[in-house]
Amino acid sequence: MATPPVSSQETQRLEALRQYNILDTPAEQSYDDITALAAYICDVPIALISLVAAHRQWFKSKVGIAVNETSRDVSFCAHAIATPETMVIPDALADQRFADNPLVTHAPGIRFYAGVPLVTPSGAAVGTLCVIDYCPRELTTKQLKTLEALARQVVLQLELKRTSAQLAASLNQIKLMEGLIPICSYCKGVRNDQGFWLTVERFMAAHADVSFTHGVCDDCIRQQFPEVADILLTDSDETP
Repeated sequence: MATPPVSSQETQRLEALRQYNILDTPAEQSYDDITALAAYICDVPIALISLVAAHRQWFKSKVGIAVNETSRDVSFCAHAIATPETMVIPDALADQRFADNPLVTHAPGIRFYAGVPLVTPSGAAVGTLCVIDYCPRELTTKQLKTLEALARQVVLQLELKRTSAQLAASLNQIKLMEGLIPICSYCKGVRNDQGFWLTVERFMAAHADVSFTHGVCDDCIRQQFPEVADILLTDSDETP
């Protein structure tokens, strides 16, 4: 049995998968509809949305099997994500990579496999939409093109949910900033929800995706550094 290849960009691929925050989440109709269509159009008993993590493949949606995941070592999908093209195995017993794979020699007894990589907008293949049969076969050109179109819809669903989560987080940040924030009248420190006083910079960094650079305004330069102000601000005032 051939060991699935690991991409040189594996760290970035796993990070792209992590950002979707989807592993081990409950079933969702939007994904189940896609696997149901894939099974129907390709006329197969099994269809899966498989997400390939570091050591396992986990099924976000499944038709025709009861298990939720398998080891990555035996995963057909871990091979499929290695290339951008759809991977088709007409007969697993005739393919030396899979002939002795336990998923072929034992339950569920895979003979036919076709997997379309789920490629994110950044180019990371996080899993596949795949169809499986118990007997050797091929897909028609129309079935293959439709399966690839459905795979793009899976990625679209992933992106929509990720964007929605980011928007919700941003709205929560805005709501926080619109509320009353206790600020020290003297040092201008900010008190957080736990009662600790923080600098403005630390408070903002904890609640928003911002970073700070520091400078000195004209009034403070005049007050704190009058000699420097005489030079800098005079030149600035005279500049047209």
